[in-house]
Amino acid sequence: MDNSASFAGPRGTGTVRPAEPHDLPAVAALCTDHAAFERSAPVPADLATRLAPVLFAEEPGAWCLVADRGGEVIGYATWSLEFSTWRAGVYAHMDCLFVAESYRGEGWGRALLDAVRRDAQGHGVREVQWQTPEWNADAIGFYRRAGARGAAKVRFSLALGPPGAQQPQSPATGAARGSGSWRAGPCQDS
Repeated sequence: MDNSASFAGPRGTGTVRPAEPHDLPAVAALCTDHAAFERSAPVPADLATRLAPVLFAEEPGAWCLVADRGGEVIGYATWSLEFSTWRAGVYAHMDCLFVAESYRGEGWGRALLDAVRRDAQGHGVREVQWQTPEWNADAIGFYRRAGARGAAKVRFSLALGPPGAQQPQSPATGAARGSGSWRAGPCQDS
């Protein structure tokens, strides 16, 4: 499915289009900037190599769209299909949407968001979900202006060791996670 769309901004024209393998070094560089902006851990040095089999498989695990201004990739958005237990259906999860700082405020972010929306609709889903840091007031305002509504939640991450490794202990009980003695909280809809 080709989801290319022309874009005209204050500093010229460009295209929002599906990423191609040759775009991955630029996407990885933007991911590095994105992680730093969000005060997150650095991305792996070989990120471009890791992304290729996920994005360009016969049945991709995720999709990536890029904002291309005259051959320069200045932004990206990635998304995947996820399952909602509470809705018993599939939705699109937008993992990242990022535009290089010098191009923010020109409409590239909205063009990427609109492209994710079109892609998701083309895959038969009716909702896109994502999160942004609660301190990122600019992004929150941008998403609200685009018609999105927020949901108060806390995002969790649980690091897992390699298969067969001893599981971390639960701080509350000291029981190993997965031992039957440790329980997670109630089911959460993403």
